[in-house]
Amino acid sequence: MSTLAVGLVQVGLLVLALAVVYRPFGDHMARTYTDDRHWRVERWLYRLLRVDGDSGQRWSTYAAAVLGFSFVSVALLYLLQRVQALLPWNFGRGAVEPAMAFNTAVSFATNTNWQSYVPEQVLGHAVQVAGLTVQNFLSAAVGMAVAVALVRGFSRSGTDRIGNFWVDLTRGVVRILLPVAAVAAVLLVALGAVMSFAPGLHVVGLDGQPHTIATAPVASQEAIKVLGTNGGGVLNANSAHPFSNPGGLSDLLQVFLMLLIPICLTRTFATMVGDRRQGRALLAVMGGLLAAMLAIAWWAEAHPNGPAALAAGASMEGKEARFGTYLSGLFAVVTTGTSTGAVNSAHDSLSGLGGGVALLNMLLGEVAPGGVGAGLYGILVLAVIAVFLAGLMVGRTPEYLGKKLGRREITAAALSILVMPTLVLLGTGTAIALPTTSAAMGNSGAHGLSEVLYAYASAANNNGSAFAGLTATGDFFQVTLALAMLFGRFVPIMAVLMLAGALARQRRVPATAGTLPTTGPLFAGLLTGTVVLVAALTFLPALALGPIAEALA
Repeated sequence: MSTLAVGLVQVGLLVLALAVVYRPFGDHMARTYTDDRHWRVERWLYRLLRVDGDSGQRWSTYAAAVLGFSFVSVALLYLLQRVQALLPWNFGRGAVEPAMAFNTAVSFATNTNWQSYVPEQVLGHAVQVAGLTVQNFLSAAVGMAVAVALVRGFSRSGTDRIGNFWVDLTRGVVRILLPVAAVAAVLLVALGAVMSFAPGLHVVGLDGQPHTIATAPVASQEAIKVLGTNGGGVLNANSAHPFSNPGGLSDLLQVFLMLLIPICLTRTFATMVGDRRQGRALLAVMGGLLAAMLAIAWWAEAHPNGPAALAAGASMEGKEARFGTYLSGLFAVVTTGTSTGAVNSAHDSLSGLGGGVALLNMLLGEVAPGGVGAGLYGILVLAVIAVFLAGLMVGRTPEYLGKKLGRREITAAALSILVMPTLVLLGTGTAIALPTTSAAMGNSGAHGLSEVLYAYASAANNNGSAFAGLTATGDFFQVTLALAMLFGRFVPIMAVLMLAGALARQRRVPATAGTLPTTGPLFAGLLTGTVVLVAALTFLPALALGPIAEALA
């Protein structure tokens, strides 16, 4: 069987697995966020937090809760790193230096998981487990809560309440993330992933010298890392490390976990608004974009333009032999499309066009299919923009799901989609212009620009993957990338919640002969065109100077 055939079989198995769980898991998430009953453990948590689980919140109160909770998360994680020398399982690793600790705290609290350090050299198991793993659950649950709040904006009528953040956060962790992550961790251990609190394995290498191979509680963090589209690895090689990702089956499992919640949330959305066709339309757009990106990436990696790669017959530099070109390409496309950032190969070693696909996947806004929660509310915002543009073309007041889209709604949607391009282009331009930062670029020319553009695209989209050629340990990159993560996460969230509040206050209007249908191929094509057009108009000049120029070289 050819390598391409093997790749197609892998994709077929992945699609089959997602099709099997799509309906039951999507409906389970819908029931989770609409259930009037609280579990006993949830009631205990509400008492501990002094929260009334039966009260609703206005969008402004919901937003304040998101910001307050996230600020406390950043502060506690920063403190945990700074006092690491006092914690158990520190293995002699002292306090993390301030700029790096700030960058890491922001990164994990914003579901970015950008890592500017070598985990097995900088962090002990206590910080990894009590700090980073906990944030992997909480930051993912925050994104899901915001998405559900926006869905309530469409499904509710004549109210200023969009739910209760504390209830949504708790249920996302207790009823969805924890059970699935526990099962996934057991499966990873069964497939060969390491789960150990020992500092490392002492071995004698082929050179006759003693070496220490780092170990860690990998499987538990690996499970939530991919399920919550977090991406931060407990080992520096991330999902390319055999302790984290032993072989082809574990790799497919990780890809499945990355796609599980973002894909199934379209079913959750459709169930909550009472029209299953709406979810299928969004799923078709996500799937179409993902398939197109995968096809281009596979072609690029199988038809490289470098002399060494041409001699080898494919671009295997930076890839694990046990995964090969096609499974590595699949992982790269999925991890950038889902805002995960985990890697099983070196993205810096991708071909010019292959690296451009990974970069463009993020610059599309990561809606194909996007991160947990972030992908759904991202594509719903773009759907609002698409319907508004269609309304302008036919001269009618635009409506989506029975809600009129006026000045307030479009302002919130526009603010949400303009933040990321501003951060990416401003950060990249500043870094390129400063002579003190040019030394951090591992390459000059088009690839050097791609490295910096990729870093800020990854930070502003809360992805976390990187082109390894950029040395981002200096204070400038530590601080500016952290700021890009903060603003890239929370400004769109505030805009999305404002949109949810404006929609929830409206009364639903009946569809008429002039209402744009939002369930068929016409709308799917319009939405796909809007996603591509927004990215093309914004980033085409930067892409032309970076990955496109490199691919044509």
